[in-house]
Amino acid sequence: MKLSESISNWIKEKVVPASAEGVVVGMSGGIDSAVVAVLAKKALGENVLGLIMPCGGSIEDEKDALLVAEQFNIKTYRIDLEKIYDELLEKLHEGNKIAMANLKPRLRMVTLYYYANMLNYLVAGTGNKSELVMGYFTKYGDGGADILPLGDLLKSQVRTLAAELGIPEKIINRIPSAGLWEGQTDEGEMGITYAELDRIITAMEGQKPQGISKAKYDKVMRIMRVSGHKRETPYIYKVKT
Repeated sequence: MKLSESISNWIKEKVVPASAEGVVVGMSGGIDSAVVAVLAKKALGENVLGLIMPCGGSIEDEKDALLVAEQFNIKTYRIDLEKIYDELLEKLHEGNKIAMANLKPRLRMVTLYYYANMLNYLVAGTGNKSELVMGYFTKYGDGGADILPLGDLLKSQVRTLAAELGIPEKIINRIPSAGLWEGQTDEGEMGITYAELDRIITAMEGQKPQGISKAKYDKVMRIMRVSGHKRETPYIYKVKT
C-alpha cells in the first residue's frame, strides 16, 4: 500500500470513531498544509474544508493555497485576520517580536476550532516530525490540532509524499516559512537546514547516517530538551499520599 493511501485510511479511522463528519485544515500555501489537505480530500471527499487565513503575510501564500485547492477541488473559506490581529495588539502591552508573531498562529487556531465546532469536524494539523522534534511550532497555535497526519514523517519524506500526490512543483520547491514576519524562514529561525536536521533525527533513531556535525547534533539535543513541554500535555502536580 502506498504511503498516501495508508495515511488517508488513518485519517478516516480517526474521524469516524470521534463521530465527526470531516476535517478542517489551515492552508498556508506551504507543502505541509497542501499534503494534509490533499490526503484529507482522498480520505473524506467533500467533507474537507481548507481555511485560508491571511494575517499580514504575502499574497503569494494565498495564491499557492488556492492553486492546490483548485487542482484538487478542495472547498475553501478565506478569513482575513489582519484587522483582528492589529486590534488585539492595541489592547495588549507592547510585546517582543516572538510574542507578537505567535499571536498569528494562535488566532488561526481559534478560527480553525470555530469552524470545526460549527461543522462537527476535527482539526487536522500540518506539523511534521522534523518540526515536532525541534518544538518548532507555536504552543496552542499551529500545535493545536486533533490529528497530525504528518507527525511521524520527516520533512524529506513529506516532499517525497507531495510528489507522489501530484502537488505542484512550485509548492514542493518553496522555501519553508511560517510567515511570522517578513523574510522569516524555518531554517533561518531554527539555525539548521531540514536536510541536516533529518539526518540527525535519523541518527538519533539508531540508523547512524554519515556526515553529521557534532555541534549541530548537540544543538538539536539541547533544543529537544528545552522544548519538551511543547510535546506534552500540561504537567500535573501529583498530590503525595
